[in-house]
Amino acid sequence: MFVVELAFTDHPSRLELRPRHRELLTELHERGELLDAGPFEDGSGSLCFFTTTRERVDAALAADPYFACAGVRLVAVRELTTLFGS
Repeated sequence: MFVVELAFTDHPSRLELRPRHRELLTELHERGELLDAGPFEDGSGSLCFFTTTRERVDAALAADPYFACAGVRLVAVRELTTLFGS
């Protein structure tokens, strides 16, 4: 599993791109490549939990302009060794 951590600013481009970003996340979830995703309660960023290969994670990040817009900073992409579940 890979965890993608994002940090947010108030830049308007982030909010403009968010609806399409969420559509793309929904598609990834429906294909079984994304377990879950969501923003932190304080609005400072979010986490995405990918259940696919690093190559597919990188492809998803490249295909979604939200991940590279001025209001979003990619903090980390880390591989997670899970203790529970698959």
